Formats: sequence, C-alpha cells, structure tokens
Amino acid sequence: MTDLEILTALDAAVADPRVTRHVATIAPTLDLRLRLDPNAIMAWEPIPLETFDRPLPPDIRSSWIFVLRKGITSGAERHPNSHQRMTSFRGSGDFPVQRDGQWESHRLTSDRARPLEERWVSIPPYTWHQGIVDPDEDWVVVSFHTVPAKELIEERPREDGSVEGRPYLGSRE
Repeated sequence: MTDLEILTALDAAVADPRVTRHVATIAPTLDLRLRLDPNAIMAWEPIPLETFDRPLPPDIRSSWIFVLRKGITSGAERHPNSHQRMTSFRGSGDFPVQRDGQWESHRLTSDRARPLEERWVSIPPYTWHQGIVDPDEDWVVVSFHTVPAKELIEERPREDGSVEGRPYLGSRE
C-alpha cells in the first residue's frame, strides 16, 4: 500500500462513529489528567485495535489518543521502531517534522471537510517531530504506529547531545 492509501484507510477508520464515540469517551479522562498535573504537556492512552470495525492496513499494530496542552510545544521526539501516522481530532496546531536537518511545518486542522493532507501527517521511523499547540484549546490527536503499544519507543534529545529512549506505556509526561 502507498502512504496515501494507508492514510485514506486510516481516515475512514477514525471517522467511523464507533471510533468517534470511543475517542470522545476517553478524551475527558485525558483532559482531567492534564488539569490535575499542571506540569504535564500531554496525556495519552492506547486505543484497542478491536475498537475499529473495519480492517486497518496490515502494518498498523497500535493506535493512540493524545491530548496535548494548549499553547505548548511538546519538544522534539522520534520513534526508532515505528512509522507514525497522526490525525487531528479536536483542535489544531502545527506538527513540524525534521527532514534533511530542516523543520517542515505541517499545520493540521480537525475540520473533516478539509483535504487529507491538512488533517494528517506521516512520520517515518527515526524522524524528529513535535507538536506546537494553538493557544485556545487542548489538541486531541489520534495516532497509529507500526509496532504494538507495548513496544513503542519514544526518543528525546538530551542537552549533552545524546538521545534518551523510553517506552510509551508505563510513562507519563
């Protein structure tokens, strides 16, 4: 499958009413986590793949819902073991991706009437990316990865130039 075919299939999956209800049910819990921890920049939970009524592209092994705090920049991160595809669900922001040492802006909206490329971003493994959230509301995004939830690794740069990795499950910002 091409990346466009994968994004199109994932877009249809996220638009399914069952998935929309699931995200709408989980988002308030993640919103509450952010309110209770003023230092957290985001909160997240995996979405069980069984939530999706339609078959997902064969390489998709996990899905996630993230709530990023309004007005923040999440900081650079990358996933060495997964190709990430992410869509804006509620709110908006910029999701720059670093290519050839330069940050490329990917302004994303949750308006489903807008074209796919204005709602989705595709991020290959080992590619630095970060969220820059608009100041007016928290940003809810849905993300898909090519590794199971328990195997997803996040890497972040350290001040000394090294990179620190950790699993997403079991960790909280």
